[in-house]
Amino acid sequence: MRTARAISWAVEADATVGLVNAIAGKGLQWWNEINESDEWQRWLYYTLCGCYCFTSLVALVQIIRIQFRVPEYGWTTQKLFHLMNFFVNGLRALLFGFYPNVFVLKPKVLEIALFDLPSLLFFSTYTLLVLFWAEIYHQARSQPADKLRPAYIIINTIVYVIQIWIWVYIKASPRSIAGDMAKLFLSVLSFFAALGFLIYGGRLFLMLWRFPIESKGRSKKLNEVGYLTGICSTCFLIRCIMVAISECDKDADIDVLDHPILNFVYYMLVEILPSSIALFILRKLPPKRVSHHYHPIH
Repeated sequence: MRTARAISWAVEADATVGLVNAIAGKGLQWWNEINESDEWQRWLYYTLCGCYCFTSLVALVQIIRIQFRVPEYGWTTQKLFHLMNFFVNGLRALLFGFYPNVFVLKPKVLEIALFDLPSLLFFSTYTLLVLFWAEIYHQARSQPADKLRPAYIIINTIVYVIQIWIWVYIKASPRSIAGDMAKLFLSVLSFFAALGFLIYGGRLFLMLWRFPIESKGRSKKLNEVGYLTGICSTCFLIRCIMVAISECDKDADIDVLDHPILNFVYYMLVEILPSSIALFILRKLPPKRVSHHYHPIH
């Protein structure tokens, strides 16, 4: 009786293993077919292009709305944030819109630079939001905030100088270590961007949370800072982890530029979704400025 049952279990186990292997084989075949299919690549990359175009257009419309609302304010941090979003998403849209030409650019460093540049601009765009929160936090606690903006400019200048040096090194050196440096540098940048959001977003959130409940606008600002901190720190951590994995585990073939589906998921998670949500949360226009000489009739 036991022998018959053991044989039955062995047959069932063999059948299950065979089914799993068959499914895995079909899945691998489908995965490779998509990677080699021009139709799938066209659909995925043009979808990314459309999403980036829409996000870029939303940022441009927001700049125009702010300009019509308060034309006398000039280039505020809010306007600059939306302008940089417009450029980042517009550049990504062009890259994916012309992907058949971009992916075959020679020398290879030109393709790498074109895909790395929007990532650097994305870093600068959202660390500008960290700068804005840091200034609010320091001013609210009566701490000096005049050195924060120069520090932001210096840090970003150093980042771009290092990245340009890496591109030059990639062009000059045939060794793969140059490309590895570019990926690891982007991963490190993403980690520090996530850390900046957690530090200053968390500090500002706790400061707002300690305000009296009846404070005007407290709840709305609390939600705004909390959501943006969670979303932006998560998207930068995802970028950091995925780029690090693609570099450290090359045998696993997880390079974010090696497969159309991985491309699609990667850019959706780390750029399109966070940008769209951030633009939605920060959609509120600044209040109209009332003239000192004329007052509204009540």
